Amino acid sequence: MIEAGLRQRLAAHSTLRLIVATVLLLGLAATVPVRSAGALAVNPFLALIGVTFGFTIALLALPRFGFTPTWLPDLHFALDVALVSVVVLLTGGINSLFTTLYALPVLSASVVPGRRRGQRMAALSAMLFVGLVAAQYAASEGRIAWPTTVDAPSNMPPLSVALYTLGLNVFGIFAVAMLAGSLAERARNADVRLERVTEQIADLQAFNQYIIDSLLSGLATADADGRLLTFNRSAMAITGIGPVSPAGRPAADVLQLPPGVLDNIDADLQQVRSKRMDYRFVRSDGSAIDLGLSVAGLRLPDGSRGYIYTFQDVTETKRFERNARMQQRLAAVGEMAAGIAHEIRNPLASMSGSMQMLRHELDLSGDQAQLMDIVLRESERLNETIKSFLAYARPAKAQRSALDLGTLAQETAMLLRNSPDVGERHHVRVSVPDGAVPIAGDEGQIRQILWNLATNGLRAMPDGGELELVARTDAGVGGEPISVLEVIDHGVGMSAEELDGIFQPFRGSFGKGTGLGLAIVHRIVTDSGGRIDVHSEPERGTTFTVRFPRASLQTHSA
Repeated sequence: MIEAGLRQRLAAHSTLRLIVATVLLLGLAATVPVRSAGALAVNPFLALIGVTFGFTIALLALPRFGFTPTWLPDLHFALDVALVSVVVLLTGGINSLFTTLYALPVLSASVVPGRRRGQRMAALSAMLFVGLVAAQYAASEGRIAWPTTVDAPSNMPPLSVALYTLGLNVFGIFAVAMLAGSLAERARNADVRLERVTEQIADLQAFNQYIIDSLLSGLATADADGRLLTFNRSAMAITGIGPVSPAGRPAADVLQLPPGVLDNIDADLQQVRSKRMDYRFVRSDGSAIDLGLSVAGLRLPDGSRGYIYTFQDVTETKRFERNARMQQRLAAVGEMAAGIAHEIRNPLASMSGSMQMLRHELDLSGDQAQLMDIVLRESERLNETIKSFLAYARPAKAQRSALDLGTLAQETAMLLRNSPDVGERHHVRVSVPDGAVPIAGDEGQIRQILWNLATNGLRAMPDGGELELVARTDAGVGGEPISVLEVIDHGVGMSAEELDGIFQPFRGSFGKGTGLGLAIVHRIVTDSGGRIDVHSEPERGTTFTVRFPRASLQTHSA
């Protein structure tokens, strides 16, 4: 059974054989005189064309009937050798000018896989040629009959010359077989090596692309004109662009580079290896992230200079940095301020007590009594401020217990509805599941978180609106449930600059309170290992989301 690729090569070889044989034999029929053998005699060269067509068609038809023995290629090339031998016979035998045609089937057989096939065809060619010359000399001596359609041998060279000529031709045939086989073998080995190298290059390219797509950082390249050449999978995920790659588009537009960044980029990159920048990036879905991007020079394969951009979503990093800066500032002044507040509180209590005694013992006029009441009221407000600050700076040790966040949210909503902060156009709504939302924490601290966030939301809606308290469970890291508290208002909202300092002490913006409510909430949440996030848009409202740690649930279940 021969393979499909070999059958295709044999078919192509047969087509070439028909073309060459037709052209050659038609030329010989027109130029070589042939002795007539009767009325029905046919020019042997024309007859040979018909025979060649017949045998070729038969050989091509055999595989269609499932007859594909391994020796079928040898039969193809043997037909070529026989065809050449007949042409040599008809054109003078030892005197023929076409003995070099024996090289053609030998060359063809050597190219087909199997080095010995060419040697077999060389041996067959030598045998037929030697037999043909021997028959020619035997006919010249009258020992055998010569074909009647071909002129009888005449002007035969001496036997020694004939043997020398015969030897040269046989040597040439085998030399062609050896040389063609060697060259064909080398070509096949080169093809195998080339195919192996091509596969290795393809594997390497696929591996490099896999590495690029597996990078967590966005990676993009651009040409000298700033148009994107590549854009990896992480780049599309970070920017929200997809599913079509933005290759071909200007990098400045796709990456939303700040104005002027690329104006002097070549001069800048001659002084430093890369240029770093952080800026706000708006994704395709409308959400905004902090993008940290570095641009460096890139030498392209054609020798021109391009650019490579690497970038990451640094939103969380920026948030951690803001929290770290806030913690550092608070740590620097916290202890000192707590000490000062404690020292102020003691004499303030004495002063307030003394003023209350004087208020009852002295006979004061109306204005004097009013001034005394102002002093006492402001003293009490100052005492509350100091108390709140001490609660923030030196919180009491938490007494953890099992709690239901949903119940606490409902009780807080009930207190809010009866507080002076709730006006006629305010609506307080609670959304809790049917089951419990378990947490483990200090009940007073959890109530303080709820109260501070809720009153902050009410103050953000001076003209009324809906305040929503949501208690629910959510999937945390590893898919395990955690408890989540959301406080949602539809008030004035906050800008990005205001969000940066929202948890810093004494940053209240509503003209009421001590300015420590959110700072205390942040302190309680972070001390318990939880997390608080804020999402706000000006004139659209604010959402505080508190995620209580998994440890709270474990404590509760214990």
